[in-house]
Amino acid sequence: MDFFQTVMFPFNWFVSIIMVGFHEGLSIIGLPPASGWTWTLSIIGLVLVIRAALIPVFVKQIKAQRGMQLLQPDLKKLQDKYKGKKDPLSRQAMGQEQMALYKTHGTNPFSACLPLLIQMPFFFALFTVLSGISTARDQGKGIGAMSHAQVIQFDDSTIFGAPLSATLLHNPEGNPTAVTILTIVMILAMTASQFITQKQIMAKNMSEEAMASPFMRQQKMMLYLLPIVFGVGGINFPIGVLIYWTTTNLWTMGQQFFVIRRMPTPGSPAAKALAERRAAKGLPPAPSPGSKKADVEAEAAAAIAHAHSQRSQPQRKNRKKKRK
Repeated sequence: MDFFQTVMFPFNWFVSIIMVGFHEGLSIIGLPPASGWTWTLSIIGLVLVIRAALIPVFVKQIKAQRGMQLLQPDLKKLQDKYKGKKDPLSRQAMGQEQMALYKTHGTNPFSACLPLLIQMPFFFALFTVLSGISTARDQGKGIGAMSHAQVIQFDDSTIFGAPLSATLLHNPEGNPTAVTILTIVMILAMTASQFITQKQIMAKNMSEEAMASPFMRQQKMMLYLLPIVFGVGGINFPIGVLIYWTTTNLWTMGQQFFVIRRMPTPGSPAAKALAERRAAKGLPPAPSPGSKKADVEAEAAAAIAHAHSQRSQPQRKNRKKKRK
């Protein structure tokens, strides 16, 4: 067993045991054990377990993203300060001040990537398990927590005539047309959901200062690069892996929609939309992240006073005439 297999061994077991657990539970309630839809729901169940466990990490990611956006004006000032200075001392001083900015705002560029980085071992584990199904069947072995009988069940299972273990480039037994169509549809769904998720962040949840920063130029590049990378790589992914990644992208899209609508970044179009919705309901503006309690109370008091003045204004038309 090489180093990579040694590292991935516990992840392979974790992924397979969750799939087997969901498969057994779904079989108990009446779903056919050999059905491809039963195994598909087991893969979706795996996504729900992993993404639910990652919710605390997702919260940290949101805070890190906001911190990165809020420090962009200070970061630009720092870059302007050292613009044209390429000597080692200036570079060192700039790096130290930049790290101090990250510390002050409680963020760093890598925090926003945490959920993706944490998910990757599970993604590779599922890829390893599903890619090894046919080999394990031929060798009369199980794989991970899956018994040999379950390996045979999975290898024989299909959805829309396409085996879950088949890929666009490797399809020894399935219907070639069904595999090709389903794989292309899943790749398009996977890349589209990933693109839309990142696009809605940039379009709705970033301030004008953040959008004009050098950091955002890199983000825009990644917006188009990552879907292309996953799209091209998708031709080597088993259909089961494509189901997993598409499902997790849809989960991320839903999370982002909730966060952008309910807890937007200050100064972003989503924050303005939230303020308009709260004003229409007669509610005070939502407190900005990081605001001090006194500032929040002052904002709330000002909003309430403004609302009262608006409500009392029409009474001036109905005031009684003064007695002569």
